[in-house]
Amino acid sequence: MKSLIRVLLVAAVVLSVSQVRAAEGLDVVPDFVYGHKHGMALTFDVFKPEKGANGAGVLFMVSGGWYSHWRPPEQMVPLFKPLVDKGFTVFAVRHGSSPKYVIPEIIEDVRRSVRFIRLRAEKFGVDPERLGVTGGSAGGHLSLMLGTASDNGNPKAKDKVLRVSDRVAAVVAFFPPTDVRAWVNKTPQFPALRFEAEKAAACSPIIQVTPDDPPTLLVHGDKDKLVPLNHSEKILAEFKKNKVPCELLVIKGAGHGFGGEDGKRAGEALLAWFEKYLLKK
Repeated sequence: MKSLIRVLLVAAVVLSVSQVRAAEGLDVVPDFVYGHKHGMALTFDVFKPEKGANGAGVLFMVSGGWYSHWRPPEQMVPLFKPLVDKGFTVFAVRHGSSPKYVIPEIIEDVRRSVRFIRLRAEKFGVDPERLGVTGGSAGGHLSLMLGTASDNGNPKAKDKVLRVSDRVAAVVAFFPPTDVRAWVNKTPQFPALRFEAEKAAACSPIIQVTPDDPPTLLVHGDKDKLVPLNHSEKILAEFKKNKVPCELLVIKGAGHGFGGEDGKRAGEALLAWFEKYLLKK
């Protein structure tokens, strides 16, 4: 995902939020707090069309290697502008980052972000039943976890956010790890994978697929050495077995991340998928 972000941000320039609004025709609300843990805030940035909002929202998982880095939101505008231009409201969600936090904790963070946005959907100008999620690499994994392992919330929870569903209506996952069982405690370069092995299945989207999962688009390069193409191929088979609307776009010759024409093609596929499944007909 880091390579994807790097490619898409080549044209980014440092602007103030007010300059971004004037130059790009969108509204930016930085550092919206959706929760706290260990005295620290969990935040996302909101990118809204100044006019022509279509009522659908897209959550972008800010995650590469399950590290969630902060960037000035104005630098993220080139990444999200194609979606905002089509009327989508984008939420750039940051989670508790590796190496402090591990995958089971990170998954709970992003689940909370969906619950929070659904609870306050009217405030954000979005339909809680028309939320999509996307991300690349670790962000793709988290997107698939939201698609395959969501719930309706806990009606008995003291925290009203936790009473709300974390279900999403569509998923686009770029080069996602779909099965982490073989990696847990065996990949020192990714501290987020250091957790109890018995939790690995619950953190593997391929194990969680059920017929009620949302429509899911997978985009993967056939030369990816970090997360091999078979991760997407195997979960695609599970989606098809369960009759979940799904597609796999294979980018020929691409590794872990897309640039140039490959990046353009991937971006167009993402936009088309969300227009198909999140816009009211």
